Amino acid sequence: MTESTRRAKAHSIKSTQALAESEHFLKTIANSLPGLIAYWDKDLRCRFANHSFLDWFGKAPEAMIGNSIQEFMGEHLFSLNEPFIRGALKGEKQQFERTLTKIDGSIGYTLANYVPDITASGDVAGFFVLVSEVTLLKEAEAKLQLSASVFHNTVEGILVTDADLVILSVNPAFTQITGYRAEEAIGKTPRILKSKHHDQAFYAAMWRDIDATGHWQGEIWNRRKDGEVYLEWLTITKIHSSIGEPIQYVSVFNDITKSRYNDERIKHLAFHDALTDLPNRSLLMDRLDHQIAKAERGKSGLAVMFLDLDRFKVVNDTLGHEIGDDLLRAVAQKLQAQVRQSDTVSRLGGDEFIILLDSPANDEEVAYIAGRVLTAINEPMEFRGRAAQVGASIGIAMFPRDGNTPVELMKRADAAMYAVKESGRNTYRFFKPPTDEGDMGGPPAMSRT
Repeated sequence: MTESTRRAKAHSIKSTQALAESEHFLKTIANSLPGLIAYWDKDLRCRFANHSFLDWFGKAPEAMIGNSIQEFMGEHLFSLNEPFIRGALKGEKQQFERTLTKIDGSIGYTLANYVPDITASGDVAGFFVLVSEVTLLKEAEAKLQLSASVFHNTVEGILVTDADLVILSVNPAFTQITGYRAEEAIGKTPRILKSKHHDQAFYAAMWRDIDATGHWQGEIWNRRKDGEVYLEWLTITKIHSSIGEPIQYVSVFNDITKSRYNDERIKHLAFHDALTDLPNRSLLMDRLDHQIAKAERGKSGLAVMFLDLDRFKVVNDTLGHEIGDDLLRAVAQKLQAQVRQSDTVSRLGGDEFIILLDSPANDEEVAYIAGRVLTAINEPMEFRGRAAQVGASIGIAMFPRDGNTPVELMKRADAAMYAVKESGRNTYRFFKPPTDEGDMGGPPAMSRT
């Protein structure tokens, strides 16, 4: 009897020690895990909390064990979690995300699991709380969502290919610019956009830069799905793997066709008359400089014809400025029709025009052109149902006879035109120096009518 008692007592002690060792082992495991682990009984009293749980909330074990979950959470958090608590006590596993404030005041994103503790009889004795911090994952997810939002909403077209230049992904702006839907582009190569405006040397140079520096940017002509060619500003970036191998290429581009047109238009307007689209004074003087240099090299001539309309003020005052503008545009077209492509017709402003004749054969040819100009301008015109007629006074200066610089030629053509105005108008005259070189007053005499 005594031996049996001794053995039973020894077995009990051994079982208790084993149970204690097992409990210690399980607690050691729980305390070693980075996740938050706690146990709440069916009366919602805390029976266990691991080190991570205690550290998160800055609690000592004695402040947790036996404490009610409502006191621990506070009214607001408890009300948020109560549906999940009730579900766990019904024997149903619960999983949800929650933001929790750490002891240092920072916010942590968590994934919580409530796992019911069901006894052998089927009763729920309590539930385990298993919480994993997913702050880094949430931040990464937010960055991915931001990247995805930028990818889908940016106005720049984006094209992603693999290392073999097979298209993997395109954004909506790509479709808007090129006309190719995503399903039409994915699996193809960027060659579907090739415009044939660039030779092989262009593309070879582009890929040399990409291979050498990892990126390239510049202007390139591409073709939309409907065949229309457009100009884009393109940036290509090579994406490397962790071992330095190219795995993807990302192309970002803007359609700059319209802006380029606007830029060219601005440049055009800077050197052209807004009303008639003829070269203005700035471009005229540049071309006159060029023509003089060309004439000097080729030992050829150059004629400057200064034209002022007769009776234009009458038309403007009686028929209105709109018809006056129409008339100036019509005169510009008439002047261009009377000269060659190598010649220049310019409007200085108001009703004054300049014609540069490139390498005329002689004075007779210049006179012939001036006569044709007068005939064309004198023809009656009709604008908006109203008849209008003007004439022209033309002064002519010849290079090199009448001057060697743009300023000299312009002044002497203007002086010749002024003499025509004084003598009756609606004709042309060549410049002739004054017979008395000391006489600086009044217009000089002219040599031809």
